[in-house]
Amino acid sequence: MDHYNYKRRESQEVKIGNIRIGGSNEIALQSMTNTSTMDTQASVSQIKRIADAGAHIVRLTAQGERESRNLKNIKEQLHIDGYHIPLVADIHFNPKAAFAAAEEVEKVRINPGNFVDPGRTFKTIDYSEEEYQHELNRLRDKLVPFYELCRNNNVAVRIGVNHGSLSDRIMSRYGDTPAGMVESAMEFLRIAKDIDFKNIVLSIKASNTRIMVETVRLLVETMNKENMNFPLHLGVTEAGDAEDGRIKSAVGIGTLLSEGIGDTIRVSLSEDPANEIPVASELVEYITSRKNAPKIDNCENLTALSHPQKKTIPIVIVTGDMKEFDKDAIPDYTTTEQMFTIDYDKIKDVNLDTLNKNPDKIIIISVEHPNPVGAAKHAVDYIRSKGLANPVIINFHYSANLQPWQVIVRASADYGPLLIDRYIDGLMIDAPSLTKNENTRLAFGILQGSRSRITKTEYIACPGCGRTLFELSPTLKKIKEATNHLKGLKIGVMGCIVNGPGEMADADYGYVGAGTGKISLYKGKECVMKNLPQEEAVDRLIDILKQDGKWIEK
Repeated sequence: MDHYNYKRRESQEVKIGNIRIGGSNEIALQSMTNTSTMDTQASVSQIKRIADAGAHIVRLTAQGERESRNLKNIKEQLHIDGYHIPLVADIHFNPKAAFAAAEEVEKVRINPGNFVDPGRTFKTIDYSEEEYQHELNRLRDKLVPFYELCRNNNVAVRIGVNHGSLSDRIMSRYGDTPAGMVESAMEFLRIAKDIDFKNIVLSIKASNTRIMVETVRLLVETMNKENMNFPLHLGVTEAGDAEDGRIKSAVGIGTLLSEGIGDTIRVSLSEDPANEIPVASELVEYITSRKNAPKIDNCENLTALSHPQKKTIPIVIVTGDMKEFDKDAIPDYTTTEQMFTIDYDKIKDVNLDTLNKNPDKIIIISVEHPNPVGAAKHAVDYIRSKGLANPVIINFHYSANLQPWQVIVRASADYGPLLIDRYIDGLMIDAPSLTKNENTRLAFGILQGSRSRITKTEYIACPGCGRTLFELSPTLKKIKEATNHLKGLKIGVMGCIVNGPGEMADADYGYVGAGTGKISLYKGKECVMKNLPQEEAVDRLIDILKQDGKWIEK
């Protein structure tokens, strides 16, 4: 494997209506409506806006057969209006809805965690080998007829594993682990392979970017061992909104895209779904352009990550004087003579003996290359191959012509892989279109989004869909306004119970839609207040934080 040069993973082609993904096709962009699927006009209107923004595929939730059947009316109206974008039905807990949807739309997403197995209750079940095999046989009996219906109707299937909705059966044997997530997907893939059903796309998502990246890598490795090459859908669930949502999505998706993994992507934001498409488009265009980058020659036969990294807390360096920064945007260091700067292109011409004698001196490697991630990895591996233990910082440069949101997306996608794989000891962003304070906040945001360093509250917030039981965006804004001064907490804000309690199990506290106008509050996995009126829920959340000693007055 070439660790430094960009190359797309080879996958088989899958047809979804008039769109083809995998193979040599371009990476497709998609989003999901947050309207009621029974509201035909609202759904059509939103799908048209998503398509006009540049999406190739749109997904809608289908809670039951009634919603699945109404997808036909939505599709027909779209066709009348001149829109032929493929539709995907999103199914949880209801195989009958999946069968109905397979007669109406171009693709059906099913969740292995709840297609046959009952919903997750976090209970450990002790299966004998015979009992476990019986459960797999039961899964096969339910799944094969669905695959056959999709085959006959030329309908694609997305097997969509979510970290938060693994079944108790999988959890009992594998735990809440990447191995468990991969096995959950592989059970469904093996059955498809047995009956030669190939029209499958695969996704395996988490709100934690490190878990998401590790799991997708493991999935690719496992598929390779079993001679499978299904195309992959990438996404970070519950990424949130605004800058943090874009950072988190770009860190996770960008890390995998930079390795050539991914055939279609969805950036999940707790905003208008059409807002997701420019971010997704920027990510894909920026990273896939690396196929034209000059080849990075590994003349030294370096092996990536063969040199142990120092276990340090990553730092943020920004040029300037400390007096120039706001009190909530102070970098760890500004550039000084105590740091040694090397241009990537000249790294092999530098005498490194002085640095070897001063192991605490920070090395800043300035990288300007069309494949910035590959060049940075190559530079760090070269430094480590010389036996240097100095802290290494990468300084990436972003054109003054870029808009601030583009810098956010690109920098997150560039630094994400280096932080997740622990290549670097910190970052230094050179972006003239950002103010010094914006630069610092972005740097700390990338560290947080990659789970490298936590310096503020993290919001694990779903993007919303037809199941959402409250106005998600204004609610998230209200919760942020009340709690964003707290440090180091993770708060989940989830529209419904489908994936809510599971996806936010990584969170310290959770705010989950329990019914129309009703909210349940969680501490970790435990529901501590049920069916609160929505207008009281934020105040009750604050009361819980106070009881737990987590609250600090602004």
